[in-house]
Amino acid sequence: MPRLTRRFHARDPVTLARALLGQVLVRVLDDGERLAGRIVETEAYLGVIDRAAHTYGGRRTPRTESMWGPAGHAYIYFLYGMHHCVNVVAQGPGEPTAVLIRALEPLEGLERMRAHRAGRRPKARLRDTDLCSGPAKLAQALALDRRLDGTDLVEGEHLFIERGRRVPAGNIVTGPRIGIAYAGDWALRPLRFHMHGNPHVS
Repeated sequence: MPRLTRRFHARDPVTLARALLGQVLVRVLDDGERLAGRIVETEAYLGVIDRAAHTYGGRRTPRTESMWGPAGHAYIYFLYGMHHCVNVVAQGPGEPTAVLIRALEPLEGLERMRAHRAGRRPKARLRDTDLCSGPAKLAQALALDRRLDGTDLVEGEHLFIERGRRVPAGNIVTGPRIGIAYAGDWALRPLRFHMHGNPHVS
């Protein structure tokens, strides 16, 4: 399938968050195996004005540098010393906005995902809906970490987004973002989007 273009990504994060639903995130492992999942849940982060964004107030650190760069790159961060999360950079240089990928519907490489997610648990106990139904889960399932931060999602070899199917506006559910109570009234803004009725939503 063709990949999403730079132009697709270079728009405001709310528009991008909605447009990414139905597209396919692909991870190619070092041994060549493809892991892929349809994006079914996203959150928009609006940069310097957004109290929940890592770049709020113009904050710029080595950790957030990818958010300040070109659209269509990955911003991957480490959370609580335990989990990784993957974002898609929106807009373009100097506009540090991004879209968090919250959940995928697994399409390819499910057994490898299961192995990545299992840890000490038997792989057989993990249902398909346990694999990528949350930002930390999908990062673990796809073996995503800080080494892939800044990856070009348009031209990269190990992480990219392929064109999937457009989700009609009537099938998109909107609500507040999750886990950002610290952001005051920004925690209540309707900046989370997911596919209605999809069992893989977090």
